[in-house]
Amino acid sequence: DLGFDRSMILSYGQDDRICAFTSLFAMLDTQATERTTCCLLVDKEEIGSVGATGMQSKFFENAVAELVAATEKDSQVLVRRALSRSKMLSSDIATQFRGRGDEIRVNPLSFAEFYAAYKGDKHNAWKEYCTYGGMPYVLSLPTHEMKSQYLTDLFARTYLTDVLERNKVSDLDVLEDLLNVISSSIGSLTNPTKLANTFKSVKNRAVSSRTIDYYLNYLIDAFLLSKAYRFDIKGKKYIGTPLKYYFTDIGLRNARLNFRQTEENHIMENVIYNELLIRGFNVDVGVVEYNYKDEAGKSKRKQLEVDFVANQADRRYYIQSALYVGTTEKRLQETNSLNRIDDSFKKIVVVKDNIIPWHDEKGVLYVGIEQFLLDESAMEL
Repeated sequence: DLGFDRSMILSYGQDDRICAFTSLFAMLDTQATERTTCCLLVDKEEIGSVGATGMQSKFFENAVAELVAATEKDSQVLVRRALSRSKMLSSDIATQFRGRGDEIRVNPLSFAEFYAAYKGDKHNAWKEYCTYGGMPYVLSLPTHEMKSQYLTDLFARTYLTDVLERNKVSDLDVLEDLLNVISSSIGSLTNPTKLANTFKSVKNRAVSSRTIDYYLNYLIDAFLLSKAYRFDIKGKKYIGTPLKYYFTDIGLRNARLNFRQTEENHIMENVIYNELLIRGFNVDVGVVEYNYKDEAGKSKRKQLEVDFVANQADRRYYIQSALYVGTTEKRLQETNSLNRIDDSFKKIVVVKDNIIPWHDEKGVLYVGIEQFLLDESAMEL
């Protein structure tokens, strides 16, 4: 009965108890098995599985030996045969259930969820959300110092420690530097080769692109980063690299940089990307190619970018993130890629300002970021 909305139950070892309960009752509920089933419950995995209740003990092997001796004869050969013919399923491994279940991903709070629990107006809620992100506990902390300390500790002691221990990362300095580079350039096109070149030119250190690729995937597996592929809208095909990387929680990104780089354009883009994922869309970065002739009359090809191509079943939206479109020049700049797409799917420009939604002469919808995040139907205006 804890948490900012009193929706959490806190006690020691809940993860172990949950695994034990489900494993035991799965075995008990199994009917008419062809072979003997056994539920083996162990602990001490954090300190090497040692001790009488750890997996390194001989308890289970001795139990099997006693059963073999009681039913056959006392023979180590028969014990080894029984163990070698057995199959084990760990509660930590989903391989045996691949294709037989669903993954339920729990995201940080969306802005709508954050605002519902925030004590203040939506403008201040947006400023706080852009700074501290959507980790629920942040809402219960009263000062910047407490919030920043919590997010910094969460990043280092939970996310980073998980990546290091789970993947046995040996070079912490490279991982730390990679995190700093990605944090400083959210929404920028990059790939492992470009990042390896950055290490060589800026850090004067040789790091292979393969190592960079491994580390990026570790961060994605830890639910710290997400990646968006580029999609050729006219050619209707995916483009290999470069990609874009976004943080699953903008507060963790800001904490990583000690809240020094809080550019609203990049943060807004990251928040919109996360929002679309929360709403169940598949999200890509759009590419629009077109041909033109330069001043010398030579044919040239140019690529323009659409921030997001959001797909869900037969629905598609082309979405551009822009701080403002207050001048005709700026508006044409932001919609140049959208206006070169010749299909009938919805085209949206999300701006920072709190505006009344409107459409331009080409049907492009302009809507404020707060309304876009708080009202899902705003995409259909």
